[in-house]
Amino acid sequence: MIRNNRLQYSVVNSYNSCVELTWDIIMYENVVSEIAPTGTLRAGINLANIFLVTSKTANGDPDGVSPNIAKAIADKLGVNVTYVPCDTPGQTADVIRDQICDIVLIADEPARTEFIDFTDAYVEIEATYIVPMESTFRTVEDVDRTGVSISVSGTSAYDLYLTRTLRNAELHRAVGLPAAAKLFANENLDALAGLRPALNENLKDLPHCRILNGRYMAVQQAVGTKHGNLATIEFLQDFISQAKESGLILDLLNRHDVNGKLQVAK
Repeated sequence: MIRNNRLQYSVVNSYNSCVELTWDIIMYENVVSEIAPTGTLRAGINLANIFLVTSKTANGDPDGVSPNIAKAIADKLGVNVTYVPCDTPGQTADVIRDQICDIVLIADEPARTEFIDFTDAYVEIEATYIVPMESTFRTVEDVDRTGVSISVSGTSAYDLYLTRTLRNAELHRAVGLPAAAKLFANENLDALAGLRPALNENLKDLPHCRILNGRYMAVQQAVGTKHGNLATIEFLQDFISQAKESGLILDLLNRHDVNGKLQVAK
């Protein structure tokens, strides 16, 4: 009797495994037909985020947390990956809107959800301000005052957020954070907006400045695909959830020496 029960249990287990495998194959086939019908997944990568793209591979491809996630997604689907490098966050959003790529790894922001479906975030990065040492500002809330000029990297997630939420202060945009830092210094502006780990680096060249405590937002880095890719967004959401739970995201942060600068999103 025990033997028969074990045999029955084994058969049931085998059947369940086959059903799950068949479902995975069907689901992945639907995803591949949506975003990689040629057998290659095109991934838009934001080169401006120096904490998610930290170097290049021997063949010149971008390397870092976000390119590695794109490669892991392609591997899961059993397809190749090709990277679409973008110089700015805005350009990264544009390539998915213009169907130049199939997925993007970029911050989730309401302005982008008009044409992109996002997963939950896989990492988050605090955003705050640098201000002159003699500034009367003590908190991030103090900065939003009439007559205050803020330098910001245009089309970044925090630029979009500040554009949406500031009521009094005025934004002055530059292309990229290094240019925004120069604009802040050269024009004697009141504040420089940016990601905290990047501002820590900028502070080395701005000795008479300080970083405000607190944050006005936490930038939510996620994976996105165009509206209508229903099988794809379900797959991507499941992939990101498992990547966080399994420790893959944390492993990538450690591998690329950005743990502490970035945090695994909850």
